[in-house]
Amino acid sequence: MRRMTVRDVRLHWTEAEKALAQEGEIIVTRDGQPVARITPYRPPSQKTRRRFEPRANAVWLARFWRGKGKKTGPSTDQLLALDRAD
Repeated sequence: MRRMTVRDVRLHWTEAEKALAQEGEIIVTRDGQPVARITPYRPPSQKTRRRFEPRANAVWLARFWRGKGKKTGPSTDQLLALDRAD
């Protein structure tokens, strides 16, 4: 772990980059107090997405909407017909 001031990091970035490669971490200080930590960039891991299964989705939708099927207002088709009639 290397300590560098904000000014040193700004003015001597190549030195800071080398120190980061060697030591793995730089503590940035201002007025002798640590204010930041610079670590090497690691790309986020790529998680594999599950394949979309229409049947499984239909089962999930049916289970989700069970008991919630009572409509209190006009359907979307009725609203579209009213809007187009104007």
